[in-house]
Amino acid sequence: MNRLIDAGTFVQHDGRPAVRFERTYPHPVERVWEAVATPEGLANWFPSAVRIESHAGGAITFSGDPNLPPMSGTVLVFEPPRRLAFTWGGDELHFDLEPAEAGGCRFVLVNVLGDRTAAARNAAGWSVCLAELAKILAGRPAEGPHSDTAESWRSHYDAYVSSGMPYGAAIPGAPSTD
Repeated sequence: MNRLIDAGTFVQHDGRPAVRFERTYPHPVERVWEAVATPEGLANWFPSAVRIESHAGGAITFSGDPNLPPMSGTVLVFEPPRRLAFTWGGDELHFDLEPAEAGGCRFVLVNVLGDRTAAARNAAGWSVCLAELAKILAGRPAEGPHSDTAESWRSHYDAYVSSGMPYGAAIPGAPSTD
């Protein structure tokens, strides 16, 4: 069973705005690493298909997200099975894994934001994605974050905005307010 530690918080990461999530799973670090740091694992819960050169300085490419054009980034840290960080558009993603009680794994996802007004939007997206990851790790069917069976992005977004998380960044697919 997945134990939710936090619902996502707005934080500073090295002096930059970020959203942070922490989850604990009853699986060894190596199993969670396979789910969060390999193209095959990411395909089940991450919003884009990913190709990754498995070393710091390597290329990482993203495609297939209906809300974003294909793009590429750079692997900043690749230290299996504990740390992965990479650029994604104007953001950075940091995945940190460490052993937890009873052979489990503590997973921390930090999305360092290029624009602080993206906090609520991105936090809502990660909430949906992490719910899909939880399904996969629990051995339940998951169809990915863009599927009809995924949690509602809008309900997460509204909750983050109501909680005071910074918002205002463009929402893909929403009418422009220009």
